[in-house]
Amino acid sequence: MKSRNILFIMFDQLRWDYLSCYGHPHLKTPHIDRLAGMGVRFTRAYVQAPLCGPSRMSTYTGRYVHSHGASWNGTPLKVGELTMGDHLRDAGMACWLVGKTHMHADAEGMRRLGLEPDSIIGARVAECGFDVFERDDGMRAVGPDGRLVEPGGEAYDTYLSEHGYEGNNPWHDHANSGVDGDGNVLSGWFMRNAQEAANIEEPDSETPYLTRRGMEFIDGSGDDQWLCHLSYIKPHWPYIAPAPYNDMFGPEHVVPPVRSQAEFDNAHPVLKAFMTSPIGQAFSRDEVRNAVIPAYMGLIKQCDDQLGALLEWLEKSGRMQETMIVLTSDHGDFLGDHWMGEKTFFHDASVKVPLIIFDPSEDADGTRGTVCDELVEAIDLAPTFVEVAGGKVPGHILEGRSLLPLLHGRDGWDRDAVISEYDFAATPISQRLNLAVRESVLFMVADKRWKLIHCEGGFRPILFDLETDPGELTDLGDSSAHEAVIAAMYDKLFRWSRRTSQRTTRSDEQLVALRKTLRRRGVVLGVYDENDVPLDLTIHYRDRKAKIRKQYDQ
Repeated sequence: MKSRNILFIMFDQLRWDYLSCYGHPHLKTPHIDRLAGMGVRFTRAYVQAPLCGPSRMSTYTGRYVHSHGASWNGTPLKVGELTMGDHLRDAGMACWLVGKTHMHADAEGMRRLGLEPDSIIGARVAECGFDVFERDDGMRAVGPDGRLVEPGGEAYDTYLSEHGYEGNNPWHDHANSGVDGDGNVLSGWFMRNAQEAANIEEPDSETPYLTRRGMEFIDGSGDDQWLCHLSYIKPHWPYIAPAPYNDMFGPEHVVPPVRSQAEFDNAHPVLKAFMTSPIGQAFSRDEVRNAVIPAYMGLIKQCDDQLGALLEWLEKSGRMQETMIVLTSDHGDFLGDHWMGEKTFFHDASVKVPLIIFDPSEDADGTRGTVCDELVEAIDLAPTFVEVAGGKVPGHILEGRSLLPLLHGRDGWDRDAVISEYDFAATPISQRLNLAVRESVLFMVADKRWKLIHCEGGFRPILFDLETDPGELTDLGDSSAHEAVIAAMYDKLFRWSRRTSQRTTRSDEQLVALRKTLRRRGVVLGVYDENDVPLDLTIHYRDRKAKIRKQYDQ
């Protein structure tokens, strides 16, 4: 049976090697492993930015950050950028959201064009091209200057209130905090509380809630052909899990950090700035890792259990064999590796993500349970979905390429490099390095052997040998013995930078056709005599008569 629908699952901040099918020694994820056994597991899948917002905008548009321009969290995706929802609807497939996108609308652009947010087209533009079943970015943070403005979450707040969770911020006080015997909230923002049990019944926590909402959407979808983007909030911080997941793991399950003192002492000045940021300094402490990582593992275990419930429901409802299932993440989490926390740099802990695809089509029977080590990018998902929907991939807009050849065992995949970008102009690190806004940008280009990071601002590059140094501990960017390698990697980066990415209003096919048709529209250049070109090109300019106008001497 061919794929009729697409279930596009994204976990937030799920590190690629914190799954048992990717080799974690303690964390067992049997349901994700089962999905890998049903489909293809990719080992070299890279996101286009090591940060939620720009990474997701690249995934949803199928375009590099340099192309769509939404280069940091909260930076709006400009009006006019087409998304997978636009492409899929053109192919006859609905495109729905359940969960997070981290997208911010271009309110000024919508105002300028007269797009009302409550109109159908306005709502789609404001919601990254999705029709919204439920939006929840999972961030109900409040500071001295007020709330962090993150869209969605109102439905979950209402759900919590209706189920007896009191207070003006039940997301924080219950779903993401513990409580002591006197009723004092032990905030999940403070990592010392990471192994407290969240003050919520497990079925009411964010991951099971979104699983049920995804099922409700699918159950009510009728005969429509759909993509459902089930976009989970976890295991993204706050690092705190509900019982029983809060104490399934302990410090004895925390793998040693991938880092060395020499790596820190000899760090490139840009990398050193990231290492010595407050989050980097925190995760350099063993007490922080021993508190946070078990909770992070518990959240992943809950995600895996919910996937198991979802797969069982799909099977019982008869939908499994008509639904492509894609599982991935928007980026990873350093967790103290390389003296860093969070994401926002280009080591594999951050920019390499799990990617597992189950295609029920008989064309994929030959690749079931296999592992693919080709270089793939998050922007490849949008053209894959368009092809599954039966549409024609607009290659002048979508910069990725369909993964169906890899899923169906066909030869010809020839990508020799992947790209990721990070614009840190809005961060204190830019100020610490005394960089101008336009200098505060990093580019990564990687192949199967080498990873080069270009730093604007006059810095030398960073280079890792992924074959001899898979831990990415030794920077070879100032090695004279590797000058040829650095030049070759820069050639790949420059080739990427020279691509035509902004010409999105004419397809390649249209341009090729114009090579032959423009003259047939009457434009005649460089012709001395009408007989110098095929006569049919000048038929409207020959054998013509016109009234002679009387000329007057001046």
